[in-house]
Amino acid sequence: MINPLYTASGFAVGMLVGFTGVGGGALMTPLLVLLFGIHPATAVGTDLLYAGVTKISGSLVHGLNDAIDWRITRRLASGSVPAAALSLLTLSRLGMDSKGTSAVITSTLGLALILTAVTLVFRRRLLAAVAAFLDRRTDKEIALLTITLGAVLGVLVSISSVGAGAIGVTVLLMLYPKMPTVRIVGTDIAHAVPLTLLAGAGHWWMGSVDWLLLVSLLSGSIPGIAIGSHFASRVPDRVLRPLMAGTLALVGGKLVF
Repeated sequence: MINPLYTASGFAVGMLVGFTGVGGGALMTPLLVLLFGIHPATAVGTDLLYAGVTKISGSLVHGLNDAIDWRITRRLASGSVPAAALSLLTLSRLGMDSKGTSAVITSTLGLALILTAVTLVFRRRLLAAVAAFLDRRTDKEIALLTITLGAVLGVLVSISSVGAGAIGVTVLLMLYPKMPTVRIVGTDIAHAVPLTLLAGAGHWWMGSVDWLLLVSLLSGSIPGIAIGSHFASRVPDRVLRPLMAGTLALVGGKLVF
C-alpha cells in the first residue's frame, strides 16, 4: 500500500528539484534517513533506482536535442562504472546490515552533501580559480582528469546516491569551459543513467531496495517536479541557491558529526 507520507515527501522534493535543478538524491536520501529512520543502505538503494528511471527520460530528451557529448560520457563511464562496481563489492563484503556499513554510508552521504553545498555557493569562484591551470592542459590530460572525475562520482553515487548532479556539472564546466552549459548538463545526465542503474541494481542484489517506498516516492515526485519546473522561472535563483546550499550543509554536517 502506498504511504501518503512518503508520497508527500516525494512531492516536496520533486518541487525543489524542479525549482533548483539539484539532484533528488541530495534531498531525498537524507530525508529518508533522518526523518523516517529508514536504514541508510535502503534509502540509497531505493533512491538510485528512482534516479536511474527518471534520468532515462531526461537523457532521451537531451539526446533528441543533440545536447549530449558521447565522447565525454564514455570517458566518465570508463571511470565511474569500475569504481561503482568496486564500491558495491566492498559494501557487500562488509554486510549491508552491519553498523560499519551504516557508518560508511552515513559519513559518505554527509560529505557528499557538504561538497554539493560548496559547489552550489562557490561555482563561479571555483571555475575562475582553475581556468588558467586547465587551459594549459593537453586533450590527453583533460581525458585523464575526466576519467578520474568519473571514478570519484562512481564511489560517491554508489555509496551515497549523491554527487552526479551539482558536483559532476561543476567539474565538467571546469574541464570543458568552451562547451555550452546545456550540453554539459545533457552529458552529465546521460552518464548518470548507467551509473545509477548499475549502482541501483547492485543494491537490489544486496536486498537494499524497498519497492513500495519507490512507488510511493514516484507517485509524489513526478507531479511535484512538473509543478516545480513550471514555476521555476518565477523564483529568483539568488534566493533558492543559498537556501538550498545552507540546507544541504546543515544536513551534511549532522550526518557526518
